[in-house]
Amino acid sequence: MPRAKPNPHFRAARRALVALLLLTAAIGGWQWLQEHPQHNPWAPLDLRDPPGWATARKLAALREDVTECRAVLERSDITFTALPATGEGSCALTDRTRLGDYPLAPDTPAVTCPVAAALTIWRRDSVEPAARTILGSNIARIEHLGAFSCRRMYGGADGPWSEHATANAIDIAAFVLEDGRRISVLSDWNRTDDKAAFLRAVRDGACGSFTTVLSPEYNAAHADHFHFDQDDRWAGVCR
Repeated sequence: MPRAKPNPHFRAARRALVALLLLTAAIGGWQWLQEHPQHNPWAPLDLRDPPGWATARKLAALREDVTECRAVLERSDITFTALPATGEGSCALTDRTRLGDYPLAPDTPAVTCPVAAALTIWRRDSVEPAARTILGSNIARIEHLGAFSCRRMYGGADGPWSEHATANAIDIAAFVLEDGRRISVLSDWNRTDDKAAFLRAVRDGACGSFTTVLSPEYNAAHADHFHFDQDDRWAGVCR
């Protein structure tokens, strides 16, 4: 027997049902994105939101737009000071952003705005939780070795300029807890206790907000500090 042809009314109804299901799914997905801005690539970045699928891409976009980056800090209620540009040539500091409420020691250096934004996320989502969970205390201060240094990489006479030349990097050396304990990259990285576990946790956590993260695992030049920067040439380096 010849096969019966599908009823055209049935085909139309099926297409309408599929379209309705797709529309319902799209509306539901859009509503979900509205309720979860950290996953929404079109939602303005707010550093108070938890990290999500879209966070890294939004942070990366800030590297090309200082004005938008500072708008993100303001939107996120982050205290900062925008300092005037200074310097010239390869060491010109066109973006000098100093965080106003950050426990850096011995001072709070001016860095690029993208570094300031990344430091904010790193402290909240990595350093502070790791200190409480692994070490049972809050962070009192984070010791650094500097941000700006007008030099080429590794202090050489030639070769690429360091990200420190434009303050687009910061070197972190140690952490001091509220209970007085001090955790040093140089002294504690190679231990097998909670201090070493904490250092690895905060190193790994930095990889979600900085494009380049270097630790003692990278080379001997980083035996005493973590190097963090926002240079997209080395994007994805986390060692």
